[in-house]
Amino acid sequence: MLSSFLIVCLLAFASSKPCDTEGSVNELLTSLNKDLLRSLERQEGVPNPSVHLALRLSNFHNLAKESEHLNKLKTDLHNDIQNSLSNGQPVTGLLALYTMALKSSCYDLNTVTFTVSETRKVLLTQLKKQMEHEKEHIGFSHRPLTNYYQYSLGVLALCASGVRVNNHVSNKLIKAVEDEQFKHGNSESIDTNAMAGMALQCVKDAGSHVHNAAELDVALSKIKQKLLAARRADGHIGNEFSTGLAVQALLAMGSQVAECAASMEAMRTGARSNTYHNPMAISQILPALQQKSYLTVKSKDCLNEDNTLVLEPIDPVVVLPSESKVSLMVEVVISSGAAAVYSVDVPKGSSLLEALELLKGINVGFTFEKESSLWGPFLSVVNGEQARQSDRRYWHLSSDGTALSQGINDFKIKAAQKITIKNTSY
Repeated sequence: MLSSFLIVCLLAFASSKPCDTEGSVNELLTSLNKDLLRSLERQEGVPNPSVHLALRLSNFHNLAKESEHLNKLKTDLHNDIQNSLSNGQPVTGLLALYTMALKSSCYDLNTVTFTVSETRKVLLTQLKKQMEHEKEHIGFSHRPLTNYYQYSLGVLALCASGVRVNNHVSNKLIKAVEDEQFKHGNSESIDTNAMAGMALQCVKDAGSHVHNAAELDVALSKIKQKLLAARRADGHIGNEFSTGLAVQALLAMGSQVAECAASMEAMRTGARSNTYHNPMAISQILPALQQKSYLTVKSKDCLNEDNTLVLEPIDPVVVLPSESKVSLMVEVVISSGAAAVYSVDVPKGSSLLEALELLKGINVGFTFEKESSLWGPFLSVVNGEQARQSDRRYWHLSSDGTALSQGINDFKIKAAQKITIKNTSY
């Protein structure tokens, strides 16, 4: 620990940043923990299992609030998943996160059931069935029903819950690594590589993949190389919002804390500048900053836990609308390649979502619909055209040619710019 800390200090000194003391790091971690707890009070839609997972993996706890959130997961989120399953919608990722959230609270997974086509199955059996559907879809279409990020989550959740993962299921993931299938558009998906790395490491640690041990090791090595190659000069891996999972994966795959020191320092710097105000983002960096990964769920025992985290009342912050306005140009490119361009003046500091609402309201022919996700709202329909996951399409957003790394509710319009919304395949 001491040598790792010294390396962090040397890196901070080399970049002309003050060296973090242990006290200041703990203060930051406590602050992030409290931010997550407060997010529970204002969350919209179904409760977020990723937030619960991060709270449970933390060193600091408010057990009463965590228990309250667990009850919401077992009712509200459970019912949401049940409705999706009843309607034949693939929810592999959400089902997997729900599994790990319950496991992190040491909840008896055998008491959780879903009913599909009048057949009642326990949670882990239902997840195994979902993974079989995903695997079969890869067999005839060369891609999962959902995507490889959710597929990896499914493998990880089963493995971390002590379930032997079918070799045919894990082999599909190994093959996807070999064939470099983890792309988002033309770019490497760091999030998917990270989740696949944790999933396959769990499979390796379980010792149940002996027939393909060499291929498994090659896949893990390839993932690790891709993550390290994606590390930027400022320490972030991929971008600010993929670094948390990337560091979790590197730690899970055996990297020493010192190897991740620059990335951890980058996350701490980002946290202090409020980069991670989205609860989903915090839920991914908090385990990494405490040198843990989602694999930690496997050995969670819920004994002798700290219960000292207290939420102090805070005065509500009133944000007055900005009087200064900036010009925003919005270009929409539909699947045929046809483009339409719109202009609107918006208050400086508006979210992109607020800006699009303003543009929609001035009746220039621009329309859009949004859907909710664990990361917040995202665009589903623009100008009457849908970008559906089932068609392997999504709305790609960029600002002056640079892809946005934040969602429409998080990205702020601070200066005149051009936002391009393009119907893109993956």
